Amino acid sequence: MKIKSLLITGCIAIMATACTDGPQMKQNVSGKAGEILVVMNKNIWESGPGQSLRSILAVDFPFLPQQEPLFSLFTINENAFSTIFQVHRNIIICNTNPELTESTMVIQKDIWAAPQIVVTLSGPNAESIRECIDSNSDLLLNAMEQAERNRVIQNSKKFEEKNIRDYVTKMLGGSPFFPTGYRIKKRTDNFTWIAYETTYTTQGIFIYTYPYRNEEDLTLSRILAERNLKLEKEVPGPLDNTYMTTNSLIEPSYRWVNYNNRQFVEIRGLWDVKNDFMGGPFVSHCFYDKANQNIIVLEAFVYAPKYPKRNYLRQVESIIYSFQWQNE
Repeated sequence: MKIKSLLITGCIAIMATACTDGPQMKQNVSGKAGEILVVMNKNIWESGPGQSLRSILAVDFPFLPQQEPLFSLFTINENAFSTIFQVHRNIIICNTNPELTESTMVIQKDIWAAPQIVVTLSGPNAESIRECIDSNSDLLLNAMEQAERNRVIQNSKKFEEKNIRDYVTKMLGGSPFFPTGYRIKKRTDNFTWIAYETTYTTQGIFIYTYPYRNEEDLTLSRILAERNLKLEKEVPGPLDNTYMTTNSLIEPSYRWVNYNNRQFVEIRGLWDVKNDFMGGPFVSHCFYDKANQNIIVLEAFVYAPKYPKRNYLRQVESIIYSFQWQNE
């Protein structure tokens, strides 16, 4: 059985029905951040295709203090897929047709609403669709992650606190985009703390640098050593002799990422406050600034002891993904 995957970046599915009066404004998407609507008959959901989707999209979100899934999946049958559901932000549609000779995965944007992602899985039977899902698991996961990320970045650019980006650009030569509500909480030499705070939550971003010496400066051990030194100095806790540091019981993850023509190290882990009981998740992007011979660190973290943290972290992590150099 031949399996194909296709990436459709435009609104191809609606071109045939477009009016001649010009482009139509699509309504805003519905649904909560991190939700995926799966249009799939019950027997298919409970067999191979559903099992594969859950194994890719509903596994635990990494490095959170409590278990939360990467995405929250909910299903409806094909005959229930009415207009009220068609405007959901993230949709996966499964079509089985014995007349098909191959399985495909098609990814489309903004079919019924915007900004929307719709993934259509088609094949002659459940087993062939399962094989298609499994062989394109990375593409599927990345597409869903990027769709969630793009919504945050789009909102950050539309409702931007431009004065923060101007300050960070002056500091680094580039900056993420910060949406309304973020404020500079602390600024010292080579360190800036930016945060969006409510009564019970903090979504924070640390931006700092350390001198580049050699390739070892982007290893996990050096990054964590510099992180702990910087945070001990700059991020005190609520009591004397307390400060933010890296959780030492669970070693953070380390991987190289290529994104938007940039290459950086991603560190994902948990933070604690030394000699106190505060803590939460963090994600760091670390990369080499050749012009200034520095390592730049953009770090997103969350403190939300009363709430699930997946969506808070995904939001603030998306902001550091929006980093652009001034001349880009």
